[in-house]
Amino acid sequence: MSENRSVITLAHLTKEKIEYLLQMAAEFEKHPNRKILDGKVVATLFFEPSTRTRLSFETAANRLGARVIGFADPKITSGTKGESLKDTIKMVSNYADVIVMRHYLEGAARYASEVTSIPIINAGDGSNQHPSQTMLDLYSIYKTQKTLYNLNIHLVGDLKYGRTVHSLLMAMRHFNPTFHFIAPKELEMPTEYKMYCHNNNIKFKEYKEFSEDTISNADILYMTRVQKERFTDLMEYERVKDLYILNNSMLGKAKENLKILHPLPRINEIAADVDDNPHAYYFQQAQNGLYARQALICDVLNITLQDIINDKTILS
Repeated sequence: MSENRSVITLAHLTKEKIEYLLQMAAEFEKHPNRKILDGKVVATLFFEPSTRTRLSFETAANRLGARVIGFADPKITSGTKGESLKDTIKMVSNYADVIVMRHYLEGAARYASEVTSIPIINAGDGSNQHPSQTMLDLYSIYKTQKTLYNLNIHLVGDLKYGRTVHSLLMAMRHFNPTFHFIAPKELEMPTEYKMYCHNNNIKFKEYKEFSEDTISNADILYMTRVQKERFTDLMEYERVKDLYILNNSMLGKAKENLKILHPLPRINEIAADVDDNPHAYYFQQAQNGLYARQALICDVLNITLQDIINDKTILS
């Protein structure tokens, strides 16, 4: 975190800080409706389309008593008149206590944090990072596995442009995971993240085949959609979009504790027949986003775990 407590990436968080934020999320799951942010204003600036992330951040703020301002469509902002990102951020900083921002350009969130003194929470910047998604992923993994340590985590699909898998990889470095990267050549994990694994002693294996046997030892099966909006060559997108589809018949050899995660939205990479399988967890995962994002908002506003435990503003 930077000096003003912005959350741009989880790459620099200590193991203790991650576990602390997960404790905060657990407290919010017990009592999500409070007035602990009464009088605070949260601005949500979404320069790129979003449903789950924007709505869960806004719900998180509303359930804690904050007011929400912002936009979900940059076409209705002064950016269409040529206003710079810097000017937009500095202007909104006059009105809000924290800014939650999604942007299509990599590095935009870090830049925003450098031009304002109020905290920025990165809600996704291009194909770079998505730290709030990673917090809810970590919380989902911890809830279902009862630990973050020594897990086999299989990442499937778009590992090139998938900012959620990039963030997860970096956050898990403290917990001795073994990653299994399953992707076609065109969408394989970028070299910089493989180097990150080498430099941080993170074990990983790579596969082209997606089969019942490939995933039989998985504790977490993390599916991703192939992101059409990141492709400059639509022919390439058409060639790879349906390569890896998970269906019920592939789960015959799955470990009992396996949980299937997906950052959503899905297109067709998880067949509908998987939804009722006890291994499916992606809708509960989305619900966990509320508690993880409540924790992040409070943490950047310098509200502590002890403050939350002692909070007397809990609503029924």
